[in-house]
Amino acid sequence: MNKTVTLTRDESEPHVRSRQTADELCIANAEIVLEDTVLRGAVHIADGRIAAVTEGDNVPAGAIDAGGDTLLPGLVEVHTDNLERHIMPRPKVEMPHKGAILAHDAELATCGITTVFDALRVGSVIQSESDYNKYARYVATEILDLRAADVLRIRHLIHLRAEICSDTLIDELAEFGPEDRVGLVSMMDHTPGQRQFRDLSKLREYMSGKYVMSDARFDKHVANLRALRARLGAAHEAATVSEAARLGATLASHDDTTAEQVAHSAAQGIALAEFPTTVEAAQACRDAGMKVIMGAPNLIRGGSHSGNVSARELAELDLLDIVSSDYVPSLLIASVWKLAEIWGDLPRAMRTVSRTPADACDLLDRGRIAEGTLADLVRVHVMGDQPVIRTVWRGGHRVA
Repeated sequence: MNKTVTLTRDESEPHVRSRQTADELCIANAEIVLEDTVLRGAVHIADGRIAAVTEGDNVPAGAIDAGGDTLLPGLVEVHTDNLERHIMPRPKVEMPHKGAILAHDAELATCGITTVFDALRVGSVIQSESDYNKYARYVATEILDLRAADVLRIRHLIHLRAEICSDTLIDELAEFGPEDRVGLVSMMDHTPGQRQFRDLSKLREYMSGKYVMSDARFDKHVANLRALRARLGAAHEAATVSEAARLGATLASHDDTTAEQVAHSAAQGIALAEFPTTVEAAQACRDAGMKVIMGAPNLIRGGSHSGNVSARELAELDLLDIVSSDYVPSLLIASVWKLAEIWGDLPRAMRTVSRTPADACDLLDRGRIAEGTLADLVRVHVMGDQPVIRTVWRGGHRVA
């Protein structure tokens, strides 16, 4: 087995104290999901990394007996709104941030997620000073403070969601630097009447529910966003591309709908396509070498809440590369078994939530069970088609 010890921007986390890694640990008698096969055997851990994978159902003295349970690499989550839900569980009801971050961190750990890109919006969505709460810089600092204090269970990086239709985008992006662990920047164009909300009635329903927005206010909101897109859209796109490069972050598009939009994204150097809304766009992404990300809720429910293309349809067409939990963390592990059912291939399904997102974001030291990689592991007991998470390890240390 080839040894892989590749340090990345998340590399060795030098501040982490010894309690977060295991000097030696063995998890034996497990169905180990490797990159291309499933092997009954044991995973041996030393100094927080996988030292070896051995075959057989014997249980060495002192080892953890998995009892035939399935052992997976830790899940890598690239797009989740879950932290925002903890910070503001109701409109205009804001919780203390550090407590919200810790609750979010604990929830993800119990869902088998060991690396997360916390999605934070930069740029206003509602064009009113009284409605817009600039929060990304403050929350990112609090995440970094909690990481430095060694109280987080899993590995956190930042995902900046750049709102193109915004007066504040460029100023907010400028508040971040390479030291902020920004691993992903996605370009969000929420101009009404295209992409995610081609159907204005769907957007009206969404905004009315989330922001208690009257019809008159909604009409004004639509007019404002369209005017902003015409005035600042091109400049904000260029700035987002430039800032992502400055931060050393992977660049993603969001809600591409047409082949022309995908071609525009590809020309900007975008490598990831979050939630393309049509088969046409997903196929264009595949042709352009862009990885397609779809949401687990869409996959599990069998359709998009916005009326866009079904993740299952893209999976059946071989146009799905990565799954994110989007807004329901517990569905990320469920999506693995759903895709295994569709494809008849558990290792391939597993790659959509581990190796593929990790590699796409230059995190080459995780996302798979192989010698030299981080010992981020998930023990799952399978009840029919329902995976039940029993244990989660980060760097060989149990976190859930």
